[in-house]
Amino acid sequence: MSANHLLQLFLDKAKILFSQLSPNAQNYLSRPFVHKAIALVAAIQSLRMANRYLSQRAQNNWVRSRPWDASKELVLLTGGTSNVFFYKVDLTSSAAIKEIATKIRRDHGHPTVLINNAGVGFGGTILDEPEEKIRLTVEVNTLAHFWTVKEFLPSMIKNDHGHIVNIASMASFVALGEMADYACSKAGALAFHESLTQEIKHCVIHPLWVQTPMINDLAQYRSQFGQPIMTPEKVSQAVMKQLVNGNGGQVVVPSSQGLAAMIRGLPNWIQERLRDRASQSFVRLRRLEQELAGSQVQQRAMT
Repeated sequence: MSANHLLQLFLDKAKILFSQLSPNAQNYLSRPFVHKAIALVAAIQSLRMANRYLSQRAQNNWVRSRPWDASKELVLLTGGTSNVFFYKVDLTSSAAIKEIATKIRRDHGHPTVLINNAGVGFGGTILDEPEEKIRLTVEVNTLAHFWTVKEFLPSMIKNDHGHIVNIASMASFVALGEMADYACSKAGALAFHESLTQEIKHCVIHPLWVQTPMINDLAQYRSQFGQPIMTPEKVSQAVMKQLVNGNGGQVVVPSSQGLAAMIRGLPNWIQERLRDRASQSFVRLRRLEQELAGSQVQQRAMT
């Protein structure tokens, strides 16, 4: 069936639908400005589809990825499953990572998916936060990516099959007060992704706030937080979508926060105002958290 024939079928169907509308609706849709609006919407939608297609092809180096064998390569956790193995490792030690990677390869062969998901964060001013916490944050959130990729990427290149997912953060784009080390580590994770992307196509995920033990105390003030707090399942769904589709690129979760990537391209005075407002909100919540902890200590002392 030719393209012209398909177009004619579409137009005939549209005419039938148009004839079934009320006279008032037909009169409204016949106005010139409505035609222009419909044409504009259609053009924008076409551009979005073209942009999505070209972006996916560019992110995958203009080649189609070999599809995953889901039954062998992807394991979905649905409340309990077999063939899930746990290996404990100190991510601050490249030697420990190398040792456990050797054990994984010996037990299961070469992994085809690597997700750098481990992360830590403590909070505090640059002057107050102890050196050991700063070093731990940077070593786990950034440096560990180097050591895991060094272990598992070579086999992916050799077999021309694999996917690396780095979990960064919205803090990659916006650094707030009392979280300098965390923001630095996540900006480093993004830079690592951008550099690695020049060598092999993979993806990076930028979640906003996720309901994990890292922010348990802050989540108690959800009503004052003013920002969405997601479940880990929502972020993992975004990761799985990238893996199953075999697409590289950057993914912001939730997608409504995607414009945050543009912040560093704005004039400096706008950047500073946005960071100031976000930092004030974050620091205010930190103070509430500290007050709550102090009151709990006093209550325990009185009992």
